[in-house]
Amino acid sequence: MQSQRPVLRQVQKLKMTPQLYQAVRLMALPLQELKTTIEEELEKNPALQVEEDRSTVSLDSLPAREGGDGEGDWFDHSSDSGYSRADGEAASDARRQFIEGALSQPESLQEHLLSQLALQPIAEDWFRIGELLIRNLDENGFHKEPPEILLQDEDKELIPRVIELVQGFDPVGTCVKDVRESLLAQIRVHPHPHPRAAEVVENWLETLEKQRLKEIEKGMRISETALKEIVAFVRTLDPLPGRNFSRDVVRYVLPDVQVLLQDGEFVIVLNDEMIPVLGINPLFADMARRKGEAKDPKTRQFVTQNLQDARWFIRTIGQRNETLLKVCRAIVEFQREFFLKGPKYMRPLTLKDVAGEIGVHEATVSRITSSKYIQTEWGIFALKHFFSNSVSATGTSSGSRFSKEGVKEIIKEIIEQESAKETPQAPGARGGTRGEAHGSGGRGLSDQKIVEILAGKGVSLARRTVAKYRGELAIESSYQRRRT
Repeated sequence: MQSQRPVLRQVQKLKMTPQLYQAVRLMALPLQELKTTIEEELEKNPALQVEEDRSTVSLDSLPAREGGDGEGDWFDHSSDSGYSRADGEAASDARRQFIEGALSQPESLQEHLLSQLALQPIAEDWFRIGELLIRNLDENGFHKEPPEILLQDEDKELIPRVIELVQGFDPVGTCVKDVRESLLAQIRVHPHPHPRAAEVVENWLETLEKQRLKEIEKGMRISETALKEIVAFVRTLDPLPGRNFSRDVVRYVLPDVQVLLQDGEFVIVLNDEMIPVLGINPLFADMARRKGEAKDPKTRQFVTQNLQDARWFIRTIGQRNETLLKVCRAIVEFQREFFLKGPKYMRPLTLKDVAGEIGVHEATVSRITSSKYIQTEWGIFALKHFFSNSVSATGTSSGSRFSKEGVKEIIKEIIEQESAKETPQAPGARGGTRGEAHGSGGRGLSDQKIVEILAGKGVSLARRTVAKYRGELAIESSYQRRRT
């Protein structure tokens, strides 16, 4: 029988203190979120104060009016002693700024459809089903959940009739399962639909997407001209009608660091204008020096704790900025060719390389480069963009000098250069065969041909890898490029 007895065991553990957790979190914050966190900390900790805020401009710093000598210069004289034109203009400007700054929320797809449903002369059960169907739509106007599951307790005979009603609302073609159903719904309510458009959408939509028009002509037994008329009509329809009511807004990237080339040397500038300079509240510092005079122990503890938190917060922000600059310097040194010549000269780089260069852990490098951007002569890039795996290269003895991102830029350049070489030929001109276009023109440059061109540049890639990189660059296949 196995007995149990107490055993002494020595174990090492890393305890995550609140201060350490805060330091880790601040390390990963981008510029805008860091500013928000600082504002929250200022509200929470009275021992923390702003020494200098470079993101705002004080009226005191503005130059005085020319020829003026005081406060009275800002007022205009008028026949009405109780009215000043300057006051009226200021009130007007304040009102205009309030109106312009007011939050405006665009109408959502659900709100737009519900407003139309409310105007319909329908029974209460129809309205209830219609409301459930509309609230079940995603941003494209498609069902999130199957209606038969969502409306299990409702009248089964009413559901398809209410769906057909909503499908006729503006925008036409919502309240459907997918793109095919949306196009069919739009064809059904179209005032002048093509007689065979529904047949093409119902039976040949995938074939049409792949541009296999000859196959459709043969299957439907129609001429090329007739099929072109059908395709032209289908293209007037909207496959994603709900997207016009999307509330997604454009989010602008704010670079955390800027790299400048001055006198042949790279200068790294931290974008700290949005971050206020923090300091310790003098009142709390004075109370800490005279803490022996404070009789209330709760007061002493309150002052001491807030001072410790404030000093740790200031030190953590400084450490974050210092680490960010070190990482950026290392990236610039490793990727010097990129910053001098452009994206296609990017070298393979790993987190381990940078971590070893600046003497920190790989996790620290990963955290400090997360969601942060750097402004260069070639555009704004995420810091993560500069970490790229190497690809095979022929004729090199000590590793590859080509990174994945660099090879992708080379592929993009190859296709663009070959496309630029193509010149339109007149009908019947010699040398315009399909095979020649496939072999030489960028619009018809096959993945296998790109593999051969890359091999000539010393880059060894498989055809499927080229196809994968081309897809990541949002470049269509050679067949699709020839058809457009």
